[in-house]
Amino acid sequence: MPPKRPKSAVSSAGSKGKSKGKKIQSPAPLEKSSHPEDIFPMVLTSATQELFGCRADEDVTGENPYKLLKKDDIIQDIKTRAAVSDFSPVKQTVLDYPEDEILLVFDRDFTYDQSFYLVLTPEAKDRILSPPEPETQEVFLNEVTKTPATNQWISLGSEQEIDEESVKETREKLWYKFSRVRRKFGIPVCFSDRSTADAKDGYLECASYQDSRFSIKQMQRDCGMQAVPRLRSSSAQTQWKFLRNIFTQYTPRELSKDEKENILQSESLKNFCKAVTPRVLQALQQEEIMNVFFDDWKALGTGAEGGDWSGKVSEGLMLYQAFTVQKYTKDKKISSINWHPTIYGVIAVALTEKKEERLNESTTLVVRPSLILFYSLSDPANPQLLLECPDDILAFEFCPSDPNIIVGGCVNGQVVLWDISAHVTHLQGTQPSGKKLSVNTDTFDLDDNKENKTPIVRYCAVSALESSHKAPITDVQWLPQTFEVTRTGLPVENKYNISVQVVTCSPDCSLMFWDIRASKLLSHSASDRTQNVDQKPQMSPYSVPDTFKHLDRTWKPLFRVSLPKISSSGEFAPLKFSLERYTCNGNTAEEAHEYDESLKVVPDYSQLRVPSAKTLTALEDVNTKLYIGTEDGEIVYTDWKLEKDDSGRLHSAKPLHCFSIHNCLVNTVQRSPFFKDIILTGPSPSGSWNFAIWKEGIMDGPIILSPSSEQVCTVGCWSLSRPAVFFIGKEDGSIEVWNLLEKTSEPAQVHAHVTNAKITCIIPWTGSSKQHFLAVSDDLGMVRVFEIPRTLYIPSRSETLCMRKYFELEEDRLVDFLKRDEAWAKQRKEAEELKKKTDLDKPVKTQENEGENKKEYNDYLALEESIMKGMGLLPANAQDI
Repeated sequence: MPPKRPKSAVSSAGSKGKSKGKKIQSPAPLEKSSHPEDIFPMVLTSATQELFGCRADEDVTGENPYKLLKKDDIIQDIKTRAAVSDFSPVKQTVLDYPEDEILLVFDRDFTYDQSFYLVLTPEAKDRILSPPEPETQEVFLNEVTKTPATNQWISLGSEQEIDEESVKETREKLWYKFSRVRRKFGIPVCFSDRSTADAKDGYLECASYQDSRFSIKQMQRDCGMQAVPRLRSSSAQTQWKFLRNIFTQYTPRELSKDEKENILQSESLKNFCKAVTPRVLQALQQEEIMNVFFDDWKALGTGAEGGDWSGKVSEGLMLYQAFTVQKYTKDKKISSINWHPTIYGVIAVALTEKKEERLNESTTLVVRPSLILFYSLSDPANPQLLLECPDDILAFEFCPSDPNIIVGGCVNGQVVLWDISAHVTHLQGTQPSGKKLSVNTDTFDLDDNKENKTPIVRYCAVSALESSHKAPITDVQWLPQTFEVTRTGLPVENKYNISVQVVTCSPDCSLMFWDIRASKLLSHSASDRTQNVDQKPQMSPYSVPDTFKHLDRTWKPLFRVSLPKISSSGEFAPLKFSLERYTCNGNTAEEAHEYDESLKVVPDYSQLRVPSAKTLTALEDVNTKLYIGTEDGEIVYTDWKLEKDDSGRLHSAKPLHCFSIHNCLVNTVQRSPFFKDIILTGPSPSGSWNFAIWKEGIMDGPIILSPSSEQVCTVGCWSLSRPAVFFIGKEDGSIEVWNLLEKTSEPAQVHAHVTNAKITCIIPWTGSSKQHFLAVSDDLGMVRVFEIPRTLYIPSRSETLCMRKYFELEEDRLVDFLKRDEAWAKQRKEAEELKKKTDLDKPVKTQENEGENKKEYNDYLALEESIMKGMGLLPANAQDI
């Protein structure tokens, strides 16, 4: 709608009685006009400026603001565009104008509130085009500028406030002296640009961070305040060609009801709506179908998958699900988590009492049950299964051959076995809702268990307390199904092709190997065995499967491996260990297929028996060496095979190597899933707070050692799909994502404050080829499952080969560094010996030398005295003295 000239109250009131069709003879004058009556300020649209050749700052400028418009052109524009024309408010004035050209002035400074104004009379046109010359003011020579008289300063106390607020130096200044070798004076210097990445210390960032070690309580603050009205700013899509510091204060102009009705009924508005409605509908459809602001070029190469039509791309970890049940997790922390190997979205969590709570419970009679909880992504609010434990579990693992068998290590040193085969359908979610399990739901039931209908599974077997570890079990692992060990630690073939042996470690300075098979053959007929194989595990009167009844409270380790120190007395206290996963490299394709088929058959562990070692074939290519992390921060490389001494008794061999890298508890010792000789280790809450990467066979130290971190590294794990990626958990609840192909000195991504407590466990899991998860547990009993983005689980081209070359380069670098270090040590030793020789060759001062020096000094004093006497500087009495 074209702008209208504002009307005064008098003119508005006077126009109410007039008819609507009556034309205005001349523009109504304002009561308090801000411009002369012979000009009319107006706004010209860009189309009008193009039509009349008066474009702002192009055709008309601040230096040449005048433009003569032909009267006939203005009248023709008014006839053509009618009310849309910018000259329609002055139509009658233009018709009554006596001359053929009308003056249009470009008001660049907005003198009359608009960008143009039209001159309405010929007299005003002549006055503007030919302005009168300004009169010269007379200068009076007798005028003298008088300086005002100064008044006496009256103190009101302000100087005291200024003196108190002024800054005064109270400490002595530091003096620094910079010098340069004289031979470098006058040498020409060539300056050039240098990248901060070229040198190791080329760039040092001092980023601010929150130090949790102390806090400063602010007692008083001196600040000024002023009460001001609230301000509100708004913007429009207007391009300003010339920026000026101006402001505008205005009030809204409202139309009358009659004017609104005329506008709504006008044909121009209807035509406008008909013209723009299809374009608006098309824009709304495009916005609904796709994101029109998405940058396709930026997302090229990292775009979403083919099935994801929305085009959303994520570069970091995204929270997928969170699990916690206050009924079981209150005042407890998570010590270990594991994904179920075969059932989608099921994760098991071991809960333990915190140290403070354990100390409090030791003085009271309240005993809380120790449990392992099973969560499911399909039902995050309720646990799906509860495993009853004799004591808190610090580590547990599913059996690789049969995921229904679970082994765990207790705080009291006992090893526990569970069989959850009766609850598989419940975990899979395929059981009808009308049917309920008849096992474990009524046994050991409390009132709470009947309410939530969560099955409780009691352990099948527990090791004998006197034969177990004497300290908490911190790590437990199944031996692979490709081999088993004898009582001397010798690896032999596994005829059953299933995992039947377990390895545990504890800070009681020992590793123990356990066998879950019965040691003696029971007198069963062949028909009974065949019948037992087809049947499900039988239940005892307490609804406990008889799978490991032969081991309950009588289970003893197969053999024990101690860890004596290499160069001193005492033993190492292991916390974590890692052994190599042996694969049968000599198998043919048919044998490998038969081996895979045998794994699909669920074994009946109650029918397995320990075979005689004489009937088994020894395997020479099995690596019996393993890496161990201790509670003192050492990384120990040792062999589990027992040796015979001179008397023929078996004993544990001394470790091959020991490295003190972390200076504290080691919480992570994990082999890479892509390189069997690459091991990741990490420390706990003290020491230098870094992690290291080792290569088996390199006995000189780690090939990669991370820089010291401000926060404590609490846990680490490798990625299951990318050889260069691994995850590090911190004590402040953050997660670092390291990509060795991008950066080796700092993490590629840092996800701060994932949780508000210390991270205790990190376990990755592959749900499908397009969905990878990372489970993170904390010290508050909560498990968070994050979805790993596509950029972190899809490997780059030849990433495995690149990482292999990178590890080889780091190995060569370590060897070269050790050689240089050895050469430097040799040079330092030679320099010290040479210094000792030169010290011995220096002449020793004797009494004769001291006498000569004293005589020379006396002669000097006598010469000084004679010179001063000759100059008359000595007093008269000094000669007598």
